[in-house]
Amino acid sequence: MQPQTNTSPTGGAGTRLGFFIWLPIVIATSVVSGIFIGKHFASPEAVANKDRKINSVLNLIANDYVDTTNIDELVERAIPSLLENLDPHTAYFTAADLRAANEDLQGSFSGIGLTFTTMSDTITVIEVLSGGPSEKVGLMAGDRIITIDDSTFVGQGLTSNDVMRHLRGPRGTTVKLGIKRATSSKLLPFTITRDNITVESVDCFYLLDKTTGYVKVNQFGANTYNEFITALITLRAQGAKRFVVDLRGNGGGYMEIAIMMANEFLPSDQLIVSTRGRYKRDANEFWSDGTGSFANDELVVLIDEFSASASEIFAGAIQDNDRGLVVGCRSFGKGLVQNQFVLADSSAVRLTIARYYTPSGRCIQKSYKGGKQADYERELYDRYASGELDSRDSVRVDSTQLFTTGTGREVYGGGGIMPDIFVPRDTVGVSGYFIDVANHGLLHKYAFHYVDSHRQWLQALTDYKEFLRRGPSDQALLEDFAAFAATQGVPPRWYYINRSRALILNNLRALIARDVWGNSAFYPVYNRDDKTVQAALKALNKHKAAFPILPE
Repeated sequence: MQPQTNTSPTGGAGTRLGFFIWLPIVIATSVVSGIFIGKHFASPEAVANKDRKINSVLNLIANDYVDTTNIDELVERAIPSLLENLDPHTAYFTAADLRAANEDLQGSFSGIGLTFTTMSDTITVIEVLSGGPSEKVGLMAGDRIITIDDSTFVGQGLTSNDVMRHLRGPRGTTVKLGIKRATSSKLLPFTITRDNITVESVDCFYLLDKTTGYVKVNQFGANTYNEFITALITLRAQGAKRFVVDLRGNGGGYMEIAIMMANEFLPSDQLIVSTRGRYKRDANEFWSDGTGSFANDELVVLIDEFSASASEIFAGAIQDNDRGLVVGCRSFGKGLVQNQFVLADSSAVRLTIARYYTPSGRCIQKSYKGGKQADYERELYDRYASGELDSRDSVRVDSTQLFTTGTGREVYGGGGIMPDIFVPRDTVGVSGYFIDVANHGLLHKYAFHYVDSHRQWLQALTDYKEFLRRGPSDQALLEDFAAFAATQGVPPRWYYINRSRALILNNLRALIARDVWGNSAFYPVYNRDDKTVQAALKALNKHKAAFPILPE
């Protein structure tokens, strides 16, 4: 689904974190209170007049239209069309859609392990869950799902429920997808075996070096704070005195969870985030309460163009309070706050009720026009086309949205969090051959093939580190992979293979490690060649005597 932040405003001008003792009650109250949504936003007379007009039209169709018509179905189609004219993050959920949408943040399900949105009448993959069935065959964020089980799934009237009904199913069953990818002119076929999807928020945590802890967070769900604090405490016990929090690809979740996590790194009486809406009740400020256990530890936050919503709340709080450095590229730019209003038939509207503002006072929501959803989503592709991800000089900032942090550092609003340290996307080693094998999912397929062929030996190893020491040489692994890819229809082109040598080898070893030992092995291997992680370490070493951050 779209990156979303759910919040439960409580009214009043200022709120300390003691409020979160009541969090479950507040969330429940916000859900049931939505039945009376109309009374909050217009006069009773205005709503009644419009209600009579809509009912008159429905009665005309029911009584006089030439064909028998399902009025309930018409209403279900009309509501999303109505909401599309507001903002890109206000959305309608049928009862079935709502149950499925909440599963990602609340529990587990059986499916193929991805989140998606329907964009311009096409299913677009937003996130591929790490370690899930879709990730294992090579699906990627940005892929378009064109066919499901050989049936075309594009066009008007496509609902999230239609898609999920086909993608989810009993564990062990398969689904065939036809994927359109920007780097391929052909439809790419994938067969995915459904599995139980456990929704875990922290993919991995480990020591980057003797004193630097790394935590990868993929969403801000109901259990994220507990998982996060457990990771930090464990890393501290292992010797960590400074931390890298990786929010790349994290599309958001509950605003309250992001606030609680930021509170762990802030001294008392620091503004974390504020919200402002149409009504006074939606004006809130959330401040740190001084109970954070990591307020004196050095910190770097990693973001990218898919870091949205609650990720931006966390990163903005750290940046604007000069508490740590933000490293990567400009974030998504989602500064709208949704509240979920459940209707009488258990369907729901997630309605934008406020904008949130970082401590410096900036709203980082990127621009949008009601009814122009496709243009809004295309903005990410425009970033690629403009070269923004390759050069900081290509980033367009709104000079009218200039703000300063507490120490006087300049920051900008109007479209995402701009990092303190920009890291361009890593294109070193990307060749036509690498794109071909990646598009066909062959890196992932080979990893499974290798593990299946060497399972007894791999399981006898102590851990991934022993695999790296005792596994095949670079040349042997590369030659074996090239031979495997040839059997899958991608012939070897050794000039390009050698250009992509380091990239292919690092990906293969990381994927093999994950298939045997899980994400706790994948990230330590993969991050060895990750430029953004290396930039974070360099920043910590450079600024270690200057936390909180001071202007340069």
